[in-house]
Amino acid sequence: MSDFPAVSREWHLVARPQGWPTAEDFALREVPVTAPAAGRILVRNLHMSVDPYMRGRMNDVKSYIPPFKLDQPMDGGAVGEVVASAAEGFEVGDHVLHGLGWREYADVDAAHATKVDASLAPLSAYLGVLGMPGLTAYAGLFETASFKEGDAVFVSGAAGAVGSLVGQFAKIKGASRVIGSAGSDDKVKLLTGKYGFDAAFNYKDRPVAEQLGEAAPEGIDVYFDNVGGDHLEAAIGALNLHGRATLCGAIAQYNDTEPAPGPRNLVAVIGKRLRLQGILVSDHAGLQQQFVQDVAGWLRSGELKADETVVHGIENGADAFLGMLRGENTGKMIVSFTR
Repeated sequence: MSDFPAVSREWHLVARPQGWPTAEDFALREVPVTAPAAGRILVRNLHMSVDPYMRGRMNDVKSYIPPFKLDQPMDGGAVGEVVASAAEGFEVGDHVLHGLGWREYADVDAAHATKVDASLAPLSAYLGVLGMPGLTAYAGLFETASFKEGDAVFVSGAAGAVGSLVGQFAKIKGASRVIGSAGSDDKVKLLTGKYGFDAAFNYKDRPVAEQLGEAAPEGIDVYFDNVGGDHLEAAIGALNLHGRATLCGAIAQYNDTEPAPGPRNLVAVIGKRLRLQGILVSDHAGLQQQFVQDVAGWLRSGELKADETVVHGIENGADAFLGMLRGENTGKMIVSFTR
């Protein structure tokens, strides 16, 4: 056993947002810390993840994942150090990935913790490029969208944690053209510079359909959707015969208070014989080994660039989440409890 404090801080959802969340919807509270029971470990979290899907969990609606409970700690991906263990196979000092973020100390069922190696990659990478966002990008492009060499690919929200990887994966595997959209001119420059996209545009400048048509005059074969709304409508218009779209997220609609209208050109799906398919990363666990092998290799070779936007201090966790929803991050948004 190791020493640990008597109290820990954790973020609670205290009100269900109506439209855009505000700081008043969250509260940082102190709770007691106790030694773990049999089969459990106590983890001092070092980094936690804030992700777009968490916005949906703030609504009290039926979905693929239960909503957050009011006045209870929120959860999400985190990586930390074991400070006390009552579970076989876990020792004090081990680093683990688990699902109880949004708190300084986590009492974790050891069956739901995975050891990670800090010598192979920075620990925060297991929340991004080597974690859920990375596997989402990998599975969504190669399995859900059935990407093949020579495809032209369009990625919306392309400077985010998932989108920035999708475009680079496609380039590495021989895409004929990769186009990305982003919400600022600086992010557009990042896409065509550091990340190697063939073209990119700021969706705030002019209609998405107009800019996509200019960037992909011969159409696209694959669309990876992180945004929804006008991006999805534009992509349906630009997809070639037998095109495929992976529907990963719709961040443009997460804070709407009224139902968003669907794409007005869905009839084109019939004539073009398009395939639009949603993705949940939990359905693709079988790709984990191949994913880590490929992505770790691309990182080592320098073919793949992975950025993080780091906010320090658990007290800034809610602000980091709200900033991510506003698009203030480049790559993965991480809240780090270390300095």
